Amino acid sequence: MSKVAALVAAVFLLIGILGFIPGITTNYDTMQFATHHSDAKLFGVFQVSILHNLVHLLFGVVGLALARTVSGARIFLVGGGVVYLLLWLYGLAVGYESSANFIPLNDADNWLHLFLGIGMIALGLVTPRRGRATR
Repeated sequence: MSKVAALVAAVFLLIGILGFIPGITTNYDTMQFATHHSDAKLFGVFQVSILHNLVHLLFGVVGLALARTVSGARIFLVGGGVVYLLLWLYGLAVGYESSANFIPLNDADNWLHLFLGIGMIALGLVTPRRGRATR
């Protein structure tokens, strides 16, 4: 469990770092702190901002800290999955051109958040605990 959570957290850290690298993030020069006007896109697909990248970095750091114990790993995976499902719902509710879209989000982000939410919750619930017998 802890290794799975640490791997997920490491991916968040990597994504957060990649979001600050021109070329990997297209239209890097348009990146803003927190607004839908940022046209920067990670891998040319996922709309990002400085805030968006910082959230990925923070999520990764928190995940690595929680992954040190089985219960913390489960909290990170299930709780983080719930956060991403709420973010998916938020992305569906706000208009992309609305000032409420401060993260910012686009369709690709929304689909990713849905799959991340489901995937993290599933990992948190089905990954066996260390030391528990599996069949």
